[in-house]
Amino acid sequence: MTIIPANQPGQESSTPTKTKAIQSHYDYYLLFQQLEEHGKNIYGPKFWLHDMDRPVVIKLLAYFLQDEAIAAAEGIDLHKGILLTGKIGCGKTSLMSLIRALAPESYRPHMVSCRQISLEFSKIGHDVISRYSTGAFFPYTNVPKVHCFDDLGVEQTVNYWGNNCNIMGEILLSRYDLFISNKMITHVTTNLNSQELEEHYGNRLRSRMRAMFNLLPFHAGSMDKRQ
Repeated sequence: MTIIPANQPGQESSTPTKTKAIQSHYDYYLLFQQLEEHGKNIYGPKFWLHDMDRPVVIKLLAYFLQDEAIAAAEGIDLHKGILLTGKIGCGKTSLMSLIRALAPESYRPHMVSCRQISLEFSKIGHDVISRYSTGAFFPYTNVPKVHCFDDLGVEQTVNYWGNNCNIMGEILLSRYDLFISNKMITHVTTNLNSQELEEHYGNRLRSRMRAMFNLLPFHAGSMDKRQ
């Protein structure tokens, strides 16, 4: 996917209304068009970016393009990850999958479903925790890998040889420690709200998630794209 910078000769940066007065290296109107075209290629001709979802799209674009001016205006901390929340079918996974392609390779998140991780744990046990935490570094470097854990909350508490484990809770706690020590970035998509996250994973993890993530909620009225 080719990203076309703004400020071409004879042009001014063109960004959505809220950020129009802010200088940016990118033309956000053009980026929306490119995303829609890319989405149609991947998901079919019916794909389009809904107006109600555009505030979330702007924030994600600014984050993954590392556009400091727009990110600052939108209240996005580029040193944290993204916690993308919204009801079932609003397009969290599709949008994150499309926009991740904009990020530099070393910063591009690897998408993995939380359900898949719980199945991995049922087969190989606690080694899964290190696979996505202390073992999640590029070979022969201290550069951490970025992961996006998709559909947090759908995974089951897994029993491995008689031991129950809240596998995603343990992985996120470990990645929090690595966020502090090694600046490891984590992204999450989830259908759960803040209260439900705390019920699933406890107050200890919930407080750490505030430090790890920018909260990006879809509008409550965002439509189900699967219909």
